[in-house]
Amino acid sequence: MTDGSWSRSVFEQLYKQNPDPWSFETSPYENSKYIATLAHAGPGPFDFALELGCSIGVLTASLAPRCHHLLAVDIAETALANARLRCASLPNVIFHRGQLPEEFPLLAENSCDLILISELLYFLSPTDIARLARQCLAVRRTDAPLILVNWTGKTDTPCTGNQAAELFIETCLKNTTISYFTDRADSYRIDRLT
Repeated sequence: MTDGSWSRSVFEQLYKQNPDPWSFETSPYENSKYIATLAHAGPGPFDFALELGCSIGVLTASLAPRCHHLLAVDIAETALANARLRCASLPNVIFHRGQLPEEFPLLAENSCDLILISELLYFLSPTDIARLARQCLAVRRTDAPLILVNWTGKTDTPCTGNQAAELFIETCLKNTTISYFTDRADSYRIDRLT
């Protein structure tokens, strides 16, 4: 395992070597995980949703019809170029390149009625996970769902998926009144905080 959050250059290299390094477009595992994620998010409509870790926009394209406005964020411009192409016909989707938590988008307090963080947290250091949790709480509307999706298999990232999710939830519990539900599958977990 590494100590620090993974850098932009690592992800850029991954996407330049393979435009879909985790088989988001073709994997039955990814497809079933997306279905479960959207079920936990709920039908909407959401006025303003924030998706952190959008990658090449496969989940973004499925989430967009439930949202009046969707801001999708990723660290890698190479991934975002593919996401923009995939979502070109969706005028309600805007993309932002940013290394989280340092380049968290400038949003008004209480502006998001859905926050989705999919397969991102375990690439961050524990300090960055806690900071990101506080940033999400600041822009989240009261009672808006905050969905975490994390791989729970073996990894060489700063945290395991379980550690990352638990640290994020722990930080939220320290900073606000929030409840959560965890749905565990064979190799991932989805946490719904409200």
